[in-house]
Amino acid sequence: MKEFAWLGIVRHGESVGNVAAAEAERGHAEVIDLAERDADVPLSETGRRQAQAVARFFEQSPARPDMAIVSPYLRTRQTASGLRIPVVVDERLRDRELGVLDLLTNAGVHARFPEEARRRARLGKFYYRPPGGESWADVLLRLRSLLRELREDHPGGRILLVGHEATVWLIRSLAEGLAEPELMALARGEAIANCSISSWRGDGGRLSPERFNDVGHLEAHGAPATEQEEVRAETA
Repeated sequence: MKEFAWLGIVRHGESVGNVAAAEAERGHAEVIDLAERDADVPLSETGRRQAQAVARFFEQSPARPDMAIVSPYLRTRQTASGLRIPVVVDERLRDRELGVLDLLTNAGVHARFPEEARRRARLGKFYYRPPGGESWADVLLRLRSLLRELREDHPGGRILLVGHEATVWLIRSLAEGLAEPELMALARGEAIANCSISSWRGDGGRLSPERFNDVGHLEAHGAPATEQEEVRAETA
């Protein structure tokens, strides 16, 4: 199967959910104060500026992507709205689903679901699946399906993905063939910035890293860099 000429992924811009989650953690609250369901959380004003910076970066790039594949969530669609390339929405790029832990802070999980907190600590982030939710391994399966289909339909293509924090890490694991211990060690040591760009270039039938979690384009186009966690209770 022919490899992509180039594969990139952008995490969505700062969302109002990111801001609410940060405020809840700072205030030691158990629940994140957010009215919208996760799929309907919009970008913040800062997030809109970041999305504009991403659009300007790719507009000025000498090797623009052929198309963008975008998570169906509002914040990702808003991030991709300024891209002047064909955009396709695919539900396999959606964020990880948290089930009963949705909108809980880490303190909220320990207070309301102590048994789940213990199970999460024992299994680790990659394999832990909250009731009604997904593990990172579950998300990896749908991303693997997506990339296989894209390779078949767009051999040698230049494909940009627009997704979420966890999907950036998991796309990296697929592009670079990372096993769980290596991936989790990397994820513990670095936060994925809003509207960061990560990319790999086709190199003799394989993908070679080009950049990861890069935010230089934000400063270049007058937007601040932010690293808020997704709206979820997560462990490091």
